[in-house]
Amino acid sequence: MDFKNNTGRLGSYERMGEREVFRPKPSLKDILQSYMPQFVMAPSVFAALFFTYGFVLYTFYLSFTKSSMFPSHDLVGLVSYSKLWANFRWKISFNNFFIFGFLYVVFTTFVGLFLAILMDQRIRAESFFRSILLYPMAISFVVTGTVWRWLLNPQTGFERMAHDWGWLGFHFDWIVKQDLAIYTVVFAGVWQASGFVMVLFLAGLRSVDSNLIKAAQIDGAPIWMIYWRIIIPSISPIVLAVLVILIQNALKTFELVEALTSGGPGVATSMPAIFVFDVMYGRGQLGQGAAGAVMMLVLLLAFLVPYYFYLRFLKAKGSEQ
Repeated sequence: MDFKNNTGRLGSYERMGEREVFRPKPSLKDILQSYMPQFVMAPSVFAALFFTYGFVLYTFYLSFTKSSMFPSHDLVGLVSYSKLWANFRWKISFNNFFIFGFLYVVFTTFVGLFLAILMDQRIRAESFFRSILLYPMAISFVVTGTVWRWLLNPQTGFERMAHDWGWLGFHFDWIVKQDLAIYTVVFAGVWQASGFVMVLFLAGLRSVDSNLIKAAQIDGAPIWMIYWRIIIPSISPIVLAVLVILIQNALKTFELVEALTSGGPGVATSMPAIFVFDVMYGRGQLGQGAAGAVMMLVLLLAFLVPYYFYLRFLKAKGSEQ
């Protein structure tokens, strides 16, 4: 039952030990103030959910329709997926993703880890070198692709410079060769992302218990074995997180390839994201483009879902201990 105190506020009395304490009943103003953060965040959260997951569901729906230039609501089943996998350019784009993704992830991981180990030696001017190595990540993919296109172009880049210096036998024209152009994309991608990976690994290396390292040094273990057997296994969660981030970057690669090679020569460096964009907005085949986007999502989930359950496993294992 509610009572009024001497100030006229409604509330109830609760016994705390030998005393009775008056608990005022929350007013409408108090209730509104307590829910004010939720009210403020609600429009942004709703917009994020709608424009992210809403359009994902809509794209999934379009992939089962015969949409062409404009969306259509006539369901045709798996026709768009059948046409997608019969498309020669999609197969090339899909294969290019695995070539680029594998080389990009492996080389970026190893280069980033190598740079992090060098930085972990407490070198002089560490902050300066760390900033220099991290700087490429601050540059947009369009700028990176454009600059490397100039440098790798036989008419304006390294080959032209070598010829001007008198080294006429030097040739570096990978960017204009169909069988080698994909590796120029790998090189540019590794150059841009290695500094970011280095920072992540360096944070992990600095968090390893120094007592373990000192104990190994006392036992006479060489430095390479300390890193291989103690330090790197200790940062395995960070290694896994880096791999997942790099795989996501590889799958959604668009600006870098578009600025560097425009998917050429021919379609030699075409990627799934470039294929989807060109089919949907260049050729007006919304259904087939939506099917390609769904396949990209499925491919991404194939990496993210196991990673999610692995994190759940680690959390459950940690709570048991």
